[in-house]
Amino acid sequence: MNNLVEIRWHGRGGQGAKTASLLLADAAFNTGKYIQGFPEYGPERMGAPITAYNRISDTPITIHSNIYEPNYVVVVDDTLLESVPVTSGLKDSGAIVINTTKDAEYLKTVLNGYKGGIYTIDARKISVDTLGKYFPNTPMLAAIVKVSGVMSDEALLDDMEGSFKHKFAKKPEVIEGNMKALEMALKEVKKIQ
Repeated sequence: MNNLVEIRWHGRGGQGAKTASLLLADAAFNTGKYIQGFPEYGPERMGAPITAYNRISDTPITIHSNIYEPNYVVVVDDTLLESVPVTSGLKDSGAIVINTTKDAEYLKTVLNGYKGGIYTIDARKISVDTLGKYFPNTPMLAAIVKVSGVMSDEALLDDMEGSFKHKFAKKPEVIEGNMKALEMALKEVKKIQ
């Protein structure tokens, strides 16, 4: 299965990492891909570290386990960088996407010499600017799509607009902000040298 893309998400309970992984799975499915999106359950509570996963492929997926050697890692909360081994098993041919404003030197130190791509985005600023509150999952969803290329920006935006219209049918006022958050994140995710 050489076209299989595996993504591991690290976040804290309540930040939406699980939701973002499921939204990514739905969006990829709607572009004709085979998908898996699932959380790893433990003692979930608000603020506790959580892990979620995605597998995306052009062919049927026959693996049914956690992801131990991901192509990509998404870190929704940069405080996890010092307490969770986020680069564990991460392929050097892949990349890590981190919600952070920390500088490149700090990141390189805390990532223990990871040789793959390191991308950053300020999901806090984007979500506060577009939604008025801190919801990092929407910008992080766009960032991982941009970095991984699992679908085009246009396919993500089209699918998410439909998804948001369904999900927020009783709160249509949040649709525009979420769409703006996706659009900003697609432009603002950047690779550090």
